[in-house]
Amino acid sequence: MTEKLLLEEITSLKEKLREKENNLAELRREKQILQPHGLNNSEISRYSRQILLSEIGVSGQVKLKNSSVLIVGAGGLGCPSSLYLAGAGVGHIGILDYDDVEITNLHRQLLFTTLDIGTSKVDATASSLKRLNDNIKVTPYKLQINSKNALEIIKQYDVILDATDNVATRYLLNDACVISGKPLVCGSALQFEGQLTVYNHFGPCYRCIFAKPPPPETVSNCGDSGVLGAVVGTIGVLQALQAIKIILGMPGILAGKLLIFDGIDTIFRNLKLRSNNPDCAVCGSNPKIRSLIDYEEFCGAKANDKNPDLKILNTDERISINEYHELIKLSSKPYLLIDVRSNQEFQMCHLKDSINIPFTTISGKNGIDIVKKEIDNMDANLCDVFILCRRGNDSQKAVKILKKSFSNSNLKIKDIAGGIHAWTHNIDPNFPIY
Repeated sequence: MTEKLLLEEITSLKEKLREKENNLAELRREKQILQPHGLNNSEISRYSRQILLSEIGVSGQVKLKNSSVLIVGAGGLGCPSSLYLAGAGVGHIGILDYDDVEITNLHRQLLFTTLDIGTSKVDATASSLKRLNDNIKVTPYKLQINSKNALEIIKQYDVILDATDNVATRYLLNDACVISGKPLVCGSALQFEGQLTVYNHFGPCYRCIFAKPPPPETVSNCGDSGVLGAVVGTIGVLQALQAIKIILGMPGILAGKLLIFDGIDTIFRNLKLRSNNPDCAVCGSNPKIRSLIDYEEFCGAKANDKNPDLKILNTDERISINEYHELIKLSSKPYLLIDVRSNQEFQMCHLKDSINIPFTTISGKNGIDIVKKEIDNMDANLCDVFILCRRGNDSQKAVKILKKSFSNSNLKIKDIAGGIHAWTHNIDPNFPIY
C-alpha cells in the first residue's frame, strides 16, 4: 500500500471513529435526567470532586456549564488550557488556529499524536476534547484571526485566552477585547521561562503597559529559541485556572499583576503592573482606537509566529541559497561561511566547511574580535563572507553588525536568504530540518 493510500485509509478510519463517538454521545445525552439545579446525573458524577469545593459548589458548576471560552492558538499553551477547561466542564470552548499538526509540535502539544500529523490542529483538538467530555460544545475555527473577523468571533465568548505568543496578534486581541468588553488571559513561554497575566479585567489592558510594539528583530519565539514542553504546559494550565476563576468570580485574578515562572529554579514571582493608563489609545479616557487596525503594519511583523521573515537588508546584501550553491561550485576564490545559529543547533546539523559563531557571540562584547580572528586565519585573498542561520533572520542582523565593523575593508559580507531551511528545500532534501 502506497503512503498516499495509507493516509487516505487512516483519514477514513478517523472520520468513522468521530461519527461513532458523536452517535454514542448523543445517545448518552438523551438518557440523562436533568436535575432542578441544571446539572444532569452524568455531570454530577463527572464534576463531583470539584463541586465539593466550597468555592464552586453546584451553582459554580452551573456557571461553568453556561460559560464559554475562546482559545486563540492550539499550540503549546492552547492544548493544556483547552484540556483543563474541558475537564472542568466549561460548556462551550472555541479553538482557533490556522495551522496543521507537525512533528515538531509533539514534544509540547500533547493533545496530538503521530497520527494527527498533517491534519488540522483545531479539528484534532476538537476530537480530543470531545473524547474527554462529550457534555460540552467545541467549535473549531481553522483560520487566522484578523481585524475583519476578530470582533464577530470574540463577541460570542465570555473569556478570551491568548495562546499565540506573537506581538501583532496580542495587540489585535487586546484591542478587540477592550472594544467587546471581554477579559483577556495572556500567556507566553520561551526556553525555561513562562509569563502570565490578565488584561482588561478590572485592571490595565496590554496597551496600557506596552503602548508601542518592540522592533521586530528583537522578538523571538520557541521555533528559534526553543522551549521545554513542561514549562509551556505549566503556563497553559495556569491560563485555564485564571479563566475558571474569572467565570466563577473568584479572587486572586492576575489583573494588574504579571506572574513569572522560572523553570530552572522552579520559582514563581508576581510583579505588580502599572495601573490603567488614562491616556491609553484604546481603553483611556479619550481613546483614539475605536475599531481594529492593521496590526501587521503597526508592529512591522506578521500576525503569526510561524516562519518569521525579517527584511532588514537591501537586496544586494543578500544571496539566495541557489546562488550560493553555484558560487561555491564554480568559484576558486576562498570564502568564509559563518553559521550564526546556537551551538546546540550547529551540533544537530550544519553545512560542510561552515564554522559556528553564534549571533549572541557576534553581538556580544568581543564578538567582532572573534570574527576578525577567523578572517585573519583564512587566505589573504579572502573577499567573500557568507552568513547563515536557520531561516535567514539572525543572519541579516549579523550582517548589519559585521558590515558596520568591517566598513573599511574589501570584504563582501552577505547573508544567505532562507538559511538552512532553504538548503533543505532547494538543494539537499536529505538535510535535516527542524
